[in-house]
Amino acid sequence: MSRAGKYPVKIQDGVSVEIASDVLVVKGPKGEIKLPLNTKHSGLVDVKIEDGHVVINPKDAEDKTSRAMWGTMARNVRAAIEGVSNGFQKAMYMKGVGYKASVKGNDLVLVAGYSHDVIMPIPAGLTVQMGDAPTEFTISGVDKCLVGQFADKVHKVRKADPYKGKGIFYKGEKIRRKEGKKK
Repeated sequence: MSRAGKYPVKIQDGVSVEIASDVLVVKGPKGEIKLPLNTKHSGLVDVKIEDGHVVINPKDAEDKTSRAMWGTMARNVRAAIEGVSNGFQKAMYMKGVGYKASVKGNDLVLVAGYSHDVIMPIPAGLTVQMGDAPTEFTISGVDKCLVGQFADKVHKVRKADPYKGKGIFYKGEKIRRKEGKKK
C-alpha cells in the first residue's frame, strides 16, 4: 500500500486545480503545470477534486503497478501545487582555476576547464540567476522535474573531482576528498 497516496493532497490558497480532458491543470501565482491523466501509467489511477483536496485512488488495488502509480501520482500532484505556489530552485557553484558561468540570452555559458566554452540552452520555463560571484548561479522554475534534470545536466559538465576538489557542485554538497598516489 502506498503511504504517499493514502492522504489527499491539500490545495493551497491562491492555487486552482481542475480536470480538463484527461489533463490535471494546476494554476498558481508562479505559473501553470499540466499533468496528463491518460498515459499508460497515469491511467491506472483515479483523480478527483473534493472539498479543497485532490484525492487519488488506484483503479485496481490488487495490481502492483497501479499501487505504485498511486503514490507517484500523489507526489507529482503535490510537487505541482508546491511549484506553482512557491517554485523550486537548485543553487550551484563552480570551483577551479578559471571556472566561471554566465547567462547570455537564453543560454548558460560555462567555462569549466575545457578548451572550449560549454553552451547550454536554458529550457523554457526555467530561469538561471547569477549569484554574487561569477562561479555561483541558481536554477529556478515551477516544474520540480525540469529544474532537477537541467541542474543534473549542468552538474555532469564537470563532475566533482575527489582528488583535486574542483568541478561543479550543488550548494551544500560535500565530496569526500581522496589522497593521491604516493611514491
